[in-house]
Amino acid sequence: MLPWFKDRFPLYVAPMAGITDTLFRGYCKEFGADVVVTEFVAAEGIFRRNARTLEYLEFTEAERPLGIQLFGSDPDHLGRAAQMVCEWKNPDFIDLNFGCPVNKVVSKNGGSALLKDCPLLEKVARAVVKAVAPHPVTAKIRIGWDQKNINALTTARLLEDCGIQALAVHGRTKEQGYSGLADWEVIGKVAQAVQIPVIGNGDIQSPQDVAQRRSLGVAGVMLGRAAMSAPWVFAQIQEFLKTGELIEEPPLEDRWKHIVRHCRDGAKRIGNETIAMQCMRSRLMAYSRGFPEAKYLRSLFSGIASLGELEDIAGAHIVRNAQLAEPVAEDVGVALA
Repeated sequence: MLPWFKDRFPLYVAPMAGITDTLFRGYCKEFGADVVVTEFVAAEGIFRRNARTLEYLEFTEAERPLGIQLFGSDPDHLGRAAQMVCEWKNPDFIDLNFGCPVNKVVSKNGGSALLKDCPLLEKVARAVVKAVAPHPVTAKIRIGWDQKNINALTTARLLEDCGIQALAVHGRTKEQGYSGLADWEVIGKVAQAVQIPVIGNGDIQSPQDVAQRRSLGVAGVMLGRAAMSAPWVFAQIQEFLKTGELIEEPPLEDRWKHIVRHCRDGAKRIGNETIAMQCMRSRLMAYSRGFPEAKYLRSLFSGIASLGELEDIAGAHIVRNAQLAEPVAEDVGVALA
């Protein structure tokens, strides 16, 4: 068994393209995430030593345990790419992407396209497991291609037989994309059908959601969009699992401190503040979810170009909402000084 499943219920950070870079993964670890996975990396890019692709392999020791997620459809190239990654970076595990629903990936027979071609999926899994042994290999799947082709049980058993050591299951089909509800009944059936740990993924927003899903027999859970909007959710879940106590959202000022820090670190990493802030616009939109005046904030974020602008927005927002929260004295016929 992978060590992070021993005597614990691990919280995973889902791999998300353009989101789960080394900065974001590090923040999630600070807030209490147990395991992180890189955004998916094209095996062909590694195989060809593409400079841009190789940047996605970077991580810090503080992020461990960490998995590097690969996608592709050529068993030989995937096996060699995984071997190269292990030799260069020594991640804690290799993760195989059999779940991405994005058409530009699926059209190249990658991601969830392999859910329609189990013989090829098996060849890919076996090739990677053999190439990197004894390095662990895990995988992520969706429950099927569409509602008429829910084959998660078949896929899970096949991957277990190939030597995959843990399996993340997203409770939607490829055709659903990220719409509709995740089917946790299917995830629970997968967890009961195999001996390897199953990590459930989809529609987890709160500690209560985790407790409810855990009762289905999953060995851990994976958070994606909830973590993107509020990475402190990991601290809330960890506390709830440990004590049963619900802790409140961080104060507005603390949330803003984190957001400014993220942008400042991003600017430092990129080396160009304007470009960094342009890249962060979509991230700021996600962070605004659940904030007071979220719609207004998003209108400001759409054209933001500097850290100074962000700090001004944050300061004004904090002051405005502090004033709104001040108690209003009742009129009891006494003049107030």
